[in-house]
Amino acid sequence: MDWREFAERMAQLARELLAKDSVQETLDAIAVAAVELVQGCDAAGILAVRGGRAVTLASHGDMVRESDRLQGELGEGPCFDLARGHADERAYRIEDMSAPRTDWPRFAAAAHGLGIGSMTGVLLYTDREDFGALNLYSERPGAFTREFETAGWLLASHAAVALSSARTIDQLEHAMETRHAIGEAIGILRERHRMSEDDAFNVLRRISQHHNVKLRDVARRVREEPPREK
Repeated sequence: MDWREFAERMAQLARELLAKDSVQETLDAIAVAAVELVQGCDAAGILAVRGGRAVTLASHGDMVRESDRLQGELGEGPCFDLARGHADERAYRIEDMSAPRTDWPRFAAAAHGLGIGSMTGVLLYTDREDFGALNLYSERPGAFTREFETAGWLLASHAAVALSSARTIDQLEHAMETRHAIGEAIGILRERHRMSEDDAFNVLRRISQHHNVKLRDVARRVREEPPREK
C-alpha cells in the first residue's frame, strides 16, 4: 500500500464527509469509501444494535444486508458483537471464513455460504459515544492483513469524527427508525407481490420521486395500507 497516496485520499475524504448534508449521506459515503480505499474490500456496511435489534445504517455491496440480517436473527457474529459492545476489543479480523469458528459457529457457516471469504471491522466511536461497527467484506480469504486493518482504523477514525459533526443522538435514532420502516415496507411488498428486495426498494423509490414524497412517508403508507382481498 502506498501510504502517501492513501493519506492524501483520506484527507480528501475527510473534507467530503464533513460537507455532506445529512446523516444518511455521511453514513452511505463512509461505506462507499471503505470499498474504494481499502484494497481487497468488496463490500462494506455500518451496523448498529439498538434494543437487541441489528440495524443496517449503510451498505455498499450485495452481501452486507444479508450478513447483518443473519447476525440479527442468530444473535451472533463479529459485527453484531462489536456493535452491541460485547466484544473486548474495538476491532476484529477474520482471515478465513471457511475455517471452523467456536465463537460464531452458525453465522460462520452461513456467511461462508454467502460467499464471504474474510472480514474485518472497526467500531466507530468518539470519547463520548459509539455509533456502530464499520464492517469490511472480501470474497477471498486472507484479504485483510494487519496493514489493511490499520487502513480500516484510519478510515473509521475519520468517519467517527464526521458522524459526530453531522448528527445528534436524536438524528441517528430517527435514521434508524426510518431504516426500520423502509425495511418493513419492503417486506410487505415482497410478500404481497412476490418481488425481490431490490425490486421492492425500487418501487418505493420511484413512488417517492414521482410524487415528491419522502421515502419514509411512502414506507409508512405501505405499512398502513390494508392488504387487498383476493
